[in-house]
Amino acid sequence: MKAVLGLGFVFVSVCSIHAQINAITSTGDQVILHENGTWNYVKESDAAPRQIETNPNPFVADKASSFLVRSRKVNTGVWIDPKVWTFSKGKPGTAQEFSFKKGSDDLYALMISEEISVPLSTLKELALDNARKAAPDIRIVKQEYRTVNQKRVLYMQMTGTLRGVRFVYHGYYFSNARGTIQLLAYTSERLGERFTSEIETFLNGFVELDATTESDTDRTTHLTLDRGSTALRAIR
Repeated sequence: MKAVLGLGFVFVSVCSIHAQINAITSTGDQVILHENGTWNYVKESDAAPRQIETNPNPFVADKASSFLVRSRKVNTGVWIDPKVWTFSKGKPGTAQEFSFKKGSDDLYALMISEEISVPLSTLKELALDNARKAAPDIRIVKQEYRTVNQKRVLYMQMTGTLRGVRFVYHGYYFSNARGTIQLLAYTSERLGERFTSEIETFLNGFVELDATTESDTDRTTHLTLDRGSTALRAIR
């Protein structure tokens, strides 16, 4: 569970150090105090338990997302707009299969996959535990279950500080009999609102692939040819 336990973020350079103070409340809970006067629990479980609601709205891939980037490990992939996103394969032997970048903008994404099936509730805790190793003040801003291209996923939005920079992370978490997928997009907290639409569009390209995979590949070629561009192949 190496990368399922880790978010594997690729950060831009930083130029300041953010002071944080660990403290214990009168009830014994561990908290982090920030320079701006705010605080949060060290462990999400220290806060009052929250039920994860289900968003009733369906989420579907954007029509402009015509290029399928497909996992080698798990029968899943993500449809992206090749005019907007570039991507590269992860290092061999790691669970980070692909990294993505939106043009020249400071918006990044990752596909992390492992051939181990994990319940979504457990995956959430594993991801949080390891995220705290890099960003001890990581906290969940929003979480809900979604139906994305007819598949149930867990959506989480988190914020945290690494090397003095505040980041915001959006992720889809999915598991089936073949394995586990984390599809993550992140940027600085300052830029988070600006890129909300782009992040949603990217994440909603997530799909589980089955016997119709070949027709999915045909969709890629068909759409790119319709636009008069060179046909692109689905990455395996």
